[in-house]
Amino acid sequence: MHSPTRRRSRVLPAVTAVVAAGLLTACTPGGGDTTPAAPSDENLYTAAVAWRVTAAERDALYRQGFNVARDLLDDALAAGHERPLAIVSDIDDTVLSSDSYWRLLLEEGGHAFDDALWDRWVAENGPTATPGAVEFLEYAESRGVEVFYVSQRDQGERTDEFGLANLRQAGLPFADAEHVTIQRDSSDKEEAQSAVAEQYEVVAYLGDNLNDFSRAYYVDGVEERRSLVGEDAEAFGRRFVLFPNPTDGHWVRAIFGESEPADSPEYRERFLRSATGEE
Repeated sequence: MHSPTRRRSRVLPAVTAVVAAGLLTACTPGGGDTTPAAPSDENLYTAAVAWRVTAAERDALYRQGFNVARDLLDDALAAGHERPLAIVSDIDDTVLSSDSYWRLLLEEGGHAFDDALWDRWVAENGPTATPGAVEFLEYAESRGVEVFYVSQRDQGERTDEFGLANLRQAGLPFADAEHVTIQRDSSDKEEAQSAVAEQYEVVAYLGDNLNDFSRAYYVDGVEERRSLVGEDAEAFGRRFVLFPNPTDGHWVRAIFGESEPADSPEYRERFLRSATGEE
């Protein structure tokens, strides 16, 4: 899922420190001075991308999420239902992994999200399935539960073509125009999600960004987002299934006021201040 103006959206506020770990040193030797170090040429994404592409824990979190979704599906089937059942899912970093994009970004020396690089990677069918996605979605299909994908991307007139190709190459079911909605101009998914809910009983919503679940989360403040999560605490794992994303998304917007800030000394310094509790 992308930013408010382009592509997908993402979230994992708890991993903000992971991003900062690959960024800068937070204190001087000896531990007495907790003043953030001056921004350097270190790549902000190094630790976060390393975690994405190497951590077994990351794979386990995806599989755990899909196990939760499967339990919800089985419970709904066992309870009986008047309307057909459905799953509503985000695409990027929910069922499709962008790991190879982030590797490429680092290889090319990028320090901030690169629209042109992303668009090229999407067009070249770079995404792969996230751990456990194919198994869960095929299970849903085998039980007669439909899957609807709602995403936000913008690769111009070929956006839908590329999106369907990415899903199909990854081996995901329901990769057709009837089940895939890709919004080019807005990250507000509620209208598309409501259209599904009018005809189906939605078992679970899957996403890597809080905005995948409710537009109410589309706010600027870090603490406001956390407060909203507290209000919705009972929904997580029962209606909302959240997957990890330590590199981009609306958690970044909550810090900077935009989801894809350009690289600058101020950008690096603000990231560090956020990670060290200075703001």
